[in-house]
Amino acid sequence: MKLNIVPASTGMTWVRLGIKTFLQQPLAMSGLFFLYMAAGTILSFLPVFGLILALMIVPAATLGLMAATQEALKGKFPMPTVLISAFRAGRQRVRAMLVLGGLYAAACLLITLAVPLLVGATPPPAADAGREAMLTPQFQLTMLVTMLFYLPVSLLFWHAPALVHWHGISPVKSLFFSFVACLRNAGAFLMFGLGWFAVFLGMGIVISLVSGLLGSAEFMAAAVMPLVLLMAAMFSTSIYFTFRDSFVATPPGDSPESAEDAQNTNDNP
Repeated sequence: MKLNIVPASTGMTWVRLGIKTFLQQPLAMSGLFFLYMAAGTILSFLPVFGLILALMIVPAATLGLMAATQEALKGKFPMPTVLISAFRAGRQRVRAMLVLGGLYAAACLLITLAVPLLVGATPPPAADAGREAMLTPQFQLTMLVTMLFYLPVSLLFWHAPALVHWHGISPVKSLFFSFVACLRNAGAFLMFGLGWFAVFLGMGIVISLVSGLLGSAEFMAAAVMPLVLLMAAMFSTSIYFTFRDSFVATPPGDSPESAEDAQNTNDNP
């Protein structure tokens, strides 16, 4: 496995491929994403360790959605079991994925504890405060600092689940390789982010125009959340392509699929 440097324009290709692949299996890909969100929400409601468990499944769920994208690319209908692909790859890989999940949960909780100490505790908005509460300088500063802290965490864990699952890299090394790969392909990831920002912005404009034509604010309120979740599912479909193009299997030309097939062949002579 070696790092592959791609041109900045590849970022837009990742966006296009994510949308195209999602549209090949829209029901399956959106259903799997909603299933993951539902599982995380249910876990977060559990007492004591619920939130930690919800955070720990993020790397494994990310890998599951990437595996679902592979299935869609092959023209197959991804089944719900694909979401637990990370836990069907042998004890060593499962243990590594659990360690990765623990590290991710620890990083997120550390950010949650550190941000209030730096910017001051932000009081929870009143139920009727709505949009006004989110426009306060304190709230905006809190969100900005949180995003700045989460950015390096995101880079560390972006490729890590796939590196652990498909290439057998140890959790700590996978974090290092993921961070380096994201930095070396910073131009492509910048275009990737800008491309998805444009897609989300365009969807927001369309909703606003339709709502204005209908003269119904209720339509906009009812349409926003489902469409945001649908767009998030589409975005998650594109993550696989960022990994596929950022690394080259050894020997050159092998893909994550072929590497996995080779491993299965070795395990089952």
